[in-house]
Amino acid sequence: MKGKFDKLIDSEFPVLVDFFAEWCGPCKALAPILKQVKDELGDGVRIVKIDIDKNQPLATTYQVRGVPTMLLFKNGKQLWRKSGALPKHEIVEAIIAVS
Repeated sequence: MKGKFDKLIDSEFPVLVDFFAEWCGPCKALAPILKQVKDELGDGVRIVKIDIDKNQPLATTYQVRGVPTMLLFKNGKQLWRKSGALPKHEIVEAIIAVS
């Protein structure tokens, strides 16, 4: 998974990675917010969801200790990180700031 993930985040466009778990209530609340972010920014961002229960080594690599945790990458570099469900405007602002 790691090699594929590295290729995924090595993009000139921002890539927002949402580390989540199926059993996580705040993760379920964040899902429609991320859809709104994608609807607003369109091709300006790629949003990837990573289930920590199915991808534990990747979660460990990025020190994800709680879900949801969002990481924002551009050109393979992590530029932003937040845990918890955030309002749409905070996520959009972070993505625009690194665009």
